Amino acid sequence: MLKRPSKSEYPNYYVPYVDLVPEADLVQLLEENLQKTIALFEGLSEEDSLHRYAKGKWSIKEVLGHIADTERIMSYRLLRVARGDQTPLAGFDENDYVQAAQSNNLSLKTILEDFKAVRKATISLIKNLPENTWANIGNANGTEITTRAIAYIIAGHQMHHCKIVEERYL
Repeated sequence: MLKRPSKSEYPNYYVPYVDLVPEADLVQLLEENLQKTIALFEGLSEEDSLHRYAKGKWSIKEVLGHIADTERIMSYRLLRVARGDQTPLAGFDENDYVQAAQSNNLSLKTILEDFKAVRKATISLIKNLPENTWANIGNANGTEITTRAIAYIIAGHQMHHCKIVEERYL
């Protein structure tokens, strides 16, 4: 089982995500949360998926697209750090990505299929990393971060946004 990262392994702004991740086998948790996410979004109509809980907030489709985009970026960071790449990795503006993705023009089914593909790739990457790479330190968005921390951030980020969908949108 992958050891939980210490708070010194990632920037403070990721604490809420890592704190959401329970003590469990991370790969199993990622697989279970894939199924929970499918169940959460599969039951929604196209009309419901355009809902925003307040003016200026993302639609449900945009939230799911954001989850997929962020996981794709974080998995790339995880790969680079795990492989020992010391090249500083740029940050990204989530609002710019949501706007550019134009998720509201896609079907909810299409966005969900994209998330499934991303999550399956993330799980495969994590399952196949050599044990000695989990403590590797890289630089993302101007801060130091470990491979292990990125894996936990991926899990917690998805959990955070699904919780928001459940509590504020549905």
